[in-house]
Amino acid sequence: MARDRITRGSRGRCGRALLAGLTLALAACAPDAPVQPKNPAHPTIVSLNPCLDAILVEVAPPDQVLALSHYSRDPSSSSIPAATAARYGVTGGTAEEVIAAAPDLVLASIFLPQPTRAALERAGLRVETFGSPVSIAESAAQVRSLAALAGRADAGEALAARIAATPPAPGAPIDALLWQPGEIVAGEQTLVAELLREAGFASDAVRRGLGQADRVSLEAVLADPPQVLLVAGDAAGQRHPVLAQGLTGTHVAAFDPSLIYCGGPTVLRARARLAGIRAALEARP
Repeated sequence: MARDRITRGSRGRCGRALLAGLTLALAACAPDAPVQPKNPAHPTIVSLNPCLDAILVEVAPPDQVLALSHYSRDPSSSSIPAATAARYGVTGGTAEEVIAAAPDLVLASIFLPQPTRAALERAGLRVETFGSPVSIAESAAQVRSLAALAGRADAGEALAARIAATPPAPGAPIDALLWQPGEIVAGEQTLVAELLREAGFASDAVRRGLGQADRVSLEAVLADPPQVLLVAGDAAGQRHPVLAQGLTGTHVAAFDPSLIYCGGPTVLRARARLAGIRAALEARP
């Protein structure tokens, strides 16, 4: 009877503690050599990064994806629709969780903590890390690399081609300030800055002599308004009623923060949003 109770309780608190201890022991003792994938052509995958999540769900079928990062279930950090994220399991990103899932491949940011990476590799898991692309070309290349790892090169090439495709040339440049969360601006050597230029927007941050992560207060915006103000944050100044009332000669538009930081399919959504803002401006009398 005692044995039966232990078996039935394996999903409870004690069972989870035993499992965690077991996975830690496996991580410490398993060989560094990667375990051979069950299907080398299409390895099973766990992703620990929301930007990589967004690419993965575009190029690989759900049965190949064991889990996405927990960030993709959080609307404030997700780069995929909530309904899409809900179809996948998620992980908090701990080594114990990932080892227990037993994927063939783990995808993560280059900022993955070294102890976590070491534990995963000691457990025989293959870990591949990616940085944040700072250009459209780098984003397309990242898609191709990730898709190749997943054994989905054709799907990756199709997505990369859409990302790399050059949209129609816009008209004359329009001065625009992208006001990011925290009332800061983007530097010129960023993916979103390239997308702004591609859409025909000149950087108001550069005009002001500002660089990456420099802050712009509401007072500075009101004293010297740009032609276009893209509000991507919710700080007090960015929610001030004066913006809703309108600034003389300034077009104020909301810009989803999820369009700022990731490459992959996010490029397509950001491009469409910027094109829509540009079209609205050109349609004004």
